[in-house]
Amino acid sequence: MNAQSSQAGHPHHPDLSGRVALVTGATRGAGRAIARELAACGALTYCTGRSTPEDPSDYGRPETVAETARLINDAGGIAHPVIVDHLEIEAVRALIARIDAEQGRLDILINDIGGEAYVEFGKTLWDSDLDAGKKLFDTGFTTHLNTSHAALPLLIRHSGGVVVEVTDGTRSYNASHFRESVFHDLTKTAVDRLAFAQGHEIAAHGGTAVSVSPGWLRSEMMLEGFGVTEQTWRAAAEANRGRTDVVPPYEFVISETPAMLARGVAALAADPARERWNTLSTSSYELAQHYGLTDIDGSRPDAWSFITQLETTEAATLEASDYR
Repeated sequence: MNAQSSQAGHPHHPDLSGRVALVTGATRGAGRAIARELAACGALTYCTGRSTPEDPSDYGRPETVAETARLINDAGGIAHPVIVDHLEIEAVRALIARIDAEQGRLDILINDIGGEAYVEFGKTLWDSDLDAGKKLFDTGFTTHLNTSHAALPLLIRHSGGVVVEVTDGTRSYNASHFRESVFHDLTKTAVDRLAFAQGHEIAAHGGTAVSVSPGWLRSEMMLEGFGVTEQTWRAAAEANRGRTDVVPPYEFVISETPAMLARGVAALAADPARERWNTLSTSSYELAQHYGLTDIDGSRPDAWSFITQLETTEAATLEASDYR
C-alpha cells in the first residue's frame, strides 16, 4: 500500500495500486474521507474543491482541498489538489485533459459535490427562494452531470472503471419519503438516477456506476452545527430522546463518521466482481455489511433502518445499540 490509513480500526486495505481516482468535493466530510481512503489503498488521487484560504466556501468553513491533499501526501499517499468549480464546464474539461496528459487513464470517479448550503427546509415550493433552489440543484446535481460528461470518455478507455454517485438516501427510502423540500428532493433523487443511467451506458465498456448514501453523517460541519464533539455527541443525542425542539435530535445517536462510507467505497472499487453493484443504489451500511467493514469505533450503524423504525416506534423503546 502507498499510504497508511487515515482512520484507526480498519481491518484491511483493499489494493488499489496503479489506479487513478478523481474525487470531487474532496474539501471536507465524505469527499475528504473517500479521497484519503482511496489513497491509503494505493490509488493516485486527484482531489477537487473550490475553497482556498483567500476564497472560503459558501459554508464559511476553514477546510481546503489543499489541506486534504496534504493529509494524504503526509501519510505517504499521492494526491493532487485542483481548484475547480464543477459548474464551469471548461474548467472541468481542463481537469480531465490534465489527468489524461499526466496519467493516461481514470479508473475511479467519485461525484461527491453537494449543495446543502442552499437547502430551505420546511418551506413549500411556492414559498421557497427560487434562485436558492436552482443553486441547490445545480451545485448538487449539475456538477455531477458536468463531471461525468467530461470524464467518462477517459474512464471507459480501460475496462473496470467505477463511478460512485454520493447522494442522501437510498433509492428505496427516497421513493417513499419526501425529502422536506422540493429542490432537495429533486437533487438527491436525480443523483441516484444519474448513477442508474450511467451504469446502463458504461456496462458495455466494463464499467460500473452505483449511487451510495451514507447514513446520518457525523461530519465536521454537523458536529459544529449541533454544538457537540466526537466525545460528547452520543450523550447529547441520548439526552434529547423523545424531544423534537432541541439539537442534536435523538436520531443523531445512529450517526456515523465519514470513514465508514469511505471504507465501503474503496472496497467496492477494489472488488473484482464490482459489476454486481452496477446501476444499484446502496448505503454505507450495506457496503460495510457486505465487505465486513465497520466504522472507526468498531460499530456498523444501520441508519436508514433505524430512522424508518422511529416513524412507527416510540423513541423511548427504540435503542440505537440494536442498530449498530
